Amino acid sequence: MKFSIITVTRNNLAGLEKTRERLDAQTCRRFEWIIIDGDSTDGTAALLPNLQATILSEPDHGIYDAMNKGLVRAHGQYLLFLNAGDCLAAPETLERLLPYCDGSDFVYGDALEGEHYKTARSHHKILLGMFTHHQSMLYRREVLGSLHYDTTYRIAADYKFTSQFLRNADQILYAPFPICNFEQGGISQTAAQDGRMEQFCVREELKSCHGYVNAALYLAQTAQMGLRRTAPGVYWAIKRG
Repeated sequence: MKFSIITVTRNNLAGLEKTRERLDAQTCRRFEWIIIDGDSTDGTAALLPNLQATILSEPDHGIYDAMNKGLVRAHGQYLLFLNAGDCLAAPETLERLLPYCDGSDFVYGDALEGEHYKTARSHHKILLGMFTHHQSMLYRREVLGSLHYDTTYRIAADYKFTSQFLRNADQILYAPFPICNFEQGGISQTAAQDGRMEQFCVREELKSCHGYVNAALYLAQTAQMGLRRTAPGVYWAIKRG
């Protein structure tokens, strides 16, 4: 099995069906789908038995706790997290990823946000925050070891997870095309300032940089989010590269 697609969901039936539709359309079938449902009450339970997936439905302690449950159930060589509502960018996305996922430790690509194209930054710029959407990153399972998501972080556990993973990754490849279509409006956007503060704490915990550099990075991230709110046209022109 080449890919493990891990989907975390809770009370997002429409989003789960959207994710399924794009997975069903994939020209590459070398994947397993793992769904971790947080005991949904919106009708999701009736849909789950009809899906071709490994399914766990039970209460959890948040999105990162659910992701950890997905990690231990994955058998594919490469792990990709698509939350309910997130989609692979095109029917041929997994097919296009195959040449990149041939022994490399970490693969990342661009992303779509609605009608906007978001070009990934270099992974060397991890100090600036997530260099592409988490849903456009593939992690080689063999490199994971005991690494898991730190559930003490509510928003930035994926940032810490990726920062730690990259320290153990040797071959890192950039795929110059969109991997995911990211569903907007999640907590990383609605509580963006809290997320920046958590990223600050992650860098401090991991001793990623000096304190004054960390403070400057936090201010730069805050300014970037301000630009997105006040001048979205300029922001997206920059993100398109």
